[in-house]
Amino acid sequence: MDAIVAIAALPVTFAVLWILLRSPAGERFVALPSDERWHAEATPTFGGVGIFAGFVAGIFLALAIGAVEWSGELGGILAGVAIVFVAGLVDDVRHLSPIAKLAAQIAAAVVVLASGLNVEIVSNDVLAWAIGLLWLVGITNAFNLLDNMDGLAATLAVVSCGYFAIDAVTAHDNTTVLVLALALGLACAGFLPFNLRPRRGAVVFMGDSGSLVIGFGLASLALAASWTVAGTTVATVLLPLLVLAIPILDTTLVTIARLVEKRPVTQGGRDHTSHRLVYYGLSEAKAVLLLAIVSSAIGATALAYNVLDNGRLTAIGVLVTFVLLVQFGSFLSDLEERSRRGIEGPEPSLWRALVFEPRRLLEVFVDFVLICASFLVAYLLAVDGTGTDFERSVYLSALPILLASRYVLFVGLGVYRRVWRYATARDVVPIAVGCLASSAVAYLVLIALRPIGPFPAVEIFVVDAILCTLLVGASRLTLRLLPEARARRGDRRRILIAGAGRAGRGLARELREGQEVQVVGFLDDNPRVRRRRILGINVVGSLDETGRAIATTRADEVLVTIPAAGQDRLDAVVHAAEAAGVPCRIVRRHVEFSSPEPVEAAQR
Repeated sequence: MDAIVAIAALPVTFAVLWILLRSPAGERFVALPSDERWHAEATPTFGGVGIFAGFVAGIFLALAIGAVEWSGELGGILAGVAIVFVAGLVDDVRHLSPIAKLAAQIAAAVVVLASGLNVEIVSNDVLAWAIGLLWLVGITNAFNLLDNMDGLAATLAVVSCGYFAIDAVTAHDNTTVLVLALALGLACAGFLPFNLRPRRGAVVFMGDSGSLVIGFGLASLALAASWTVAGTTVATVLLPLLVLAIPILDTTLVTIARLVEKRPVTQGGRDHTSHRLVYYGLSEAKAVLLLAIVSSAIGATALAYNVLDNGRLTAIGVLVTFVLLVQFGSFLSDLEERSRRGIEGPEPSLWRALVFEPRRLLEVFVDFVLICASFLVAYLLAVDGTGTDFERSVYLSALPILLASRYVLFVGLGVYRRVWRYATARDVVPIAVGCLASSAVAYLVLIALRPIGPFPAVEIFVVDAILCTLLVGASRLTLRLLPEARARRGDRRRILIAGAGRAGRGLARELREGQEVQVVGFLDDNPRVRRRRILGINVVGSLDETGRAIATTRADEVLVTIPAAGQDRLDAVVHAAEAAGVPCRIVRRHVEFSSPEPVEAAQR
């Protein structure tokens, strides 16, 4: 355990920053507040100097006492980190263009890969270099973007370094990775007292010199920890992806949002996940703590099944991971909805963010069962009996890949955002797209990771995509049909709405939320909506067909939401309702802006 000497990184970082804050640099090198920045006061930006100094000190002390041996890979990582540190420091002092910073990052990545830190999860050298460059540059920029709130980037870096250190001691014995992880993590820990100060502002920022060092250091750690080991497994591949899931997801979402809004991706902004948490009610400290908890939980699942290296446990780990991510996404959506509606109340609790929302939890779990079942059936149909030992091993390797890719696409396509109680057949399209695309992605990842020999992968993935679409689609449509079935068995009042326009649809939504009545159909003269379903409700005919519609739907009451229609049209509806012996009411809504609440009036 000589590697523990890397703990020197913490006091060195602390001492360097303490000295710099009391030197003229504390007044000269500052970041001024702006619309693109989160802080409100001028703050020094040389935190990266302390982090880099601590990181290097921890490694060289370990080298000095023989805790770790010098190697080309270690030298390449140190050189790459030094390159991005210098580029970041120049950017903090004199602004560098995005192209110049990207060039420095690519140069650093080339140095690391040329030093012998090869990506061995694929056999093709060109593809391996491409993956390595994309990973190193991508994670570096992810942490550069993540440095948007006091303590956030450094806290998540400490969490990630902790998991890489544990992995280096348990699953993949690697002293070099252990020393690197301890030095970087403890350097970030030495920086935090100056940056994460609840109820007080930060006294120093890490700047680009710090965020680039952290991002590039963690990306290099990930390569050295798992993607360069012999006998790479699915669990090994997933470890760095899940340990760094929060910065990867945040960067992906911000990038997509800025591209959609036609804004430069490199331009600063207040549109990160951490900012949204604060906008929707959490304090800055709680926002950082919540993201750290989510990151820790996801990292724990990754480390658990990486250490155990079991295909079945890996599949369970994927389930747990995406349950956490979907629950976290649901929490964000709920906060956004509260903010949009102007709902005031106490600050949302961290406990609420971590407690499972039952409906989403059920959907994710049901999908897990159905995905596993469809893939198993497809496998059994394609092999003799239960297959050979080799075929079973390929099947167990492919299952977690399929689960992960399918969940990612389901989340991206909004499958877990839909209210399936009001679903129509059209809403099954995202499920079909997700199933087909995830099968293709899983197949490509599988053949890139391992030889599959005579394993009938194409046939299995094609059958699985079709079968899974049918099973998951049927499960969602069942969620819509069950309430209707219960309603038919119950005694709820049956409402027929005349008018399928905005007013009619709004009334239908309100009545559904109340649960006391059941909307059994719409009447509308618009030929384009005739015989269609709106909000899962049939348009059963025109206003002239009110009598027949009342009989076929067994309506107990008719509500008319088109009072501006011609008198003869309204009279036809009223007379048909009177002939059928059911009440008919015309619903009008009036909004008076001088009143704090909308006033609704109903008259016959």
